[in-house]
Amino acid sequence: MNCAGPTSGPRPDAVPAGGRGPSHRPLCRLSSAREVLPVPEPRRIIIMGAAGRDFHNFNVAYRGRPEYRVEAFTAAQIPDIEGRVYPPELAGPGYPDGIPIRPESELRDLIRDRRVDEVVFAYSDVSHEHVMHRASLALSAGADFRLLGPKATMLRSRRPVVSVCAVRTGAGKSQTSRRVAEILAGMGLSPVAVRHPMPYGDLSRQACMRFAAFDDLDRHRCTVEEREEFEPHLERGTVVYAGVDYARILEAAEAEGDVILWDGGNNDLPFFWPDVHIVVADPHRAGDERRYHPGEANLLLADVVVINKVDTARPEWVEAVRASIAELNPAAVVVEAASPIALEWAGDGRFGRRQGEPVEFGEIRGRGVLVVEDGPTLTHGEMAYGAGVVAAKRAGASLVDPRPHAVGSLVEVFSRFRHLGTLLPAMGYGPRQIKELEETINATPADLVLSATPVDLGRILRLNKPAVRARYRLEEVGQPDLAGALRALEGRLRRDRAAPARSRAPRRPPARVPPVALDRAGEDRDQPWGKE
Repeated sequence: MNCAGPTSGPRPDAVPAGGRGPSHRPLCRLSSAREVLPVPEPRRIIIMGAAGRDFHNFNVAYRGRPEYRVEAFTAAQIPDIEGRVYPPELAGPGYPDGIPIRPESELRDLIRDRRVDEVVFAYSDVSHEHVMHRASLALSAGADFRLLGPKATMLRSRRPVVSVCAVRTGAGKSQTSRRVAEILAGMGLSPVAVRHPMPYGDLSRQACMRFAAFDDLDRHRCTVEEREEFEPHLERGTVVYAGVDYARILEAAEAEGDVILWDGGNNDLPFFWPDVHIVVADPHRAGDERRYHPGEANLLLADVVVINKVDTARPEWVEAVRASIAELNPAAVVVEAASPIALEWAGDGRFGRRQGEPVEFGEIRGRGVLVVEDGPTLTHGEMAYGAGVVAAKRAGASLVDPRPHAVGSLVEVFSRFRHLGTLLPAMGYGPRQIKELEETINATPADLVLSATPVDLGRILRLNKPAVRARYRLEEVGQPDLAGALRALEGRLRRDRAAPARSRAPRRPPARVPPVALDRAGEDRDQPWGKE
C-alpha cells in the first residue's frame, strides 16, 4: 500500500478549535430582511511547534475551515526548520502561497503585525513552567492561548491501536515499541508501526512515507534522527509509516496491518485514539512525570506504565516514580523493565572485525572512547548521559572529550546545552549537520567510537577509527510483564478486525476519564478513551 490519495481535510465533526468561534470585524452583509449584519472574518491563528504536532493540529483542526486563518507556524527545538513554508498542496484551499514557518523568537511581533486572535501551543517535552511562560507572552501581546486536546486532534482507526508514549524524551519508547511489536506478532497479529512525525526536509515529498527496507531510508533522504527510529524496526521486519498528513498515513497503514502500533515521539500524546495506551517512565529523571508537558497527561491516561531502566536506577528513584503513578493513576498496570546493554562491532569491516560481531566489555577496558549518544535524549530530553556512558563506565573505558574538536553547528549545541560533558550527541537534522558530525568524530583523538545511538553510523558516515555499537533492548523484570498486560486486554486488540472502515470521528471520552482497571479475570472495567 502506498500513500497515494488526496490530501484530507478536517474531520467534519471536529470540535471548533477556536473555542468561542470566529471573531467579528467591522464588515457587513445584508440579511433577507435588508438589515445590516456583521460579516465574520476568519479567526487568526498562530501555531507554535517544532515540525511535528503543529502540522498535525493544523491538518485535523484548521485545514479547509474558512472560519479560521492560520497566519504562521513558529519553530522551536529543532535546528534549521524555520524559514520554510508549509506548502500550499498540504495547506489546502485558502493558502495559495502556503503558510510561513517563522522562528519562535518572532512570536510577539507576529501577533501584533498579523492581528492574531489566538496562539495554539503544539510541541512537547517542555516543562509546565515553559508552557506558561509562552502563554504569558501570548497574553501580553493580546492573543488568547490554547492547547488542543484529544477530542480535537486524535484520529479514529478502523483497526485496533496500541500506542507507546512516554513522560520524557529518552525514557525508552523505542525499545518498548519493538518489544510490543514482538508480543503482538506472537499473538498472531500483524502490526504496522506509525512513527510520530520528523519531517525536516521537503514537506510535500514527506507527506506520507512508507519504510520497508533500508533503501527506503536513502530514498526519503532520512536524517540521523529518523534513522534512529526506523532502522531498529526494519531490522525486525516491521513496516513503518511516518510523514506529515496522518489521515493519509493511517489509511495506508490500515490497509497493510491488522493492528496499528503508534510509536510516539518526545513525550507527546498519540495522534490516533488508542485501544491500549502504554507509557514509559524514566526513574533517572524521577519527578519529571509530574512536571513536563504533555508527559503528565500521558501518565494520567495510561493503561500500562513501564518503569524502565530499573537495572541502572537507584531504588529510591524507582520508588519515587511508583509513588507518582499511585497518586496520579492508581489503576494503571505497572511493569518494571531493564534495558540491558550489549556491544557489537559496527562499520564496514575496514578495521578487521565483522559488522554485528559481539564485543566483550573487557575488550574496550582502558581504551580511549568517544561516546556518541542519542541526540534528542541529551538536548531537549536534558539527560547528561545515556547508554553509551553507562556502557563505557561498565567496561572501564576512558571517555575522550569531543568539545575541543567540535565543528560547525555542534559548537553551538555544546554552547547551548551546558549540561553536556565528555560525550557527543548524534546531531544530524540535515546533510550539513551529518557532515559536521562525521568531521567532529574523525577529529577527536579516540581509540574507537562507542555509539549508543540506535542508528548504525557506519551506514551514513565515513569514520577514520573503529566503532562499537551499544545496543539495548527492553527486558521486563518480574510480573506483571507487557505480554501479560496485552493479553489481558486482548479483546480490545481483536475488535472489528474484519469490519469496514468507519468514520474518522473520535470516540467521545466520558465526562470523567478514569484509567483502565483490570480485575482478577483480566477484564477491563473502565476505558479511558470511551466506548462505542
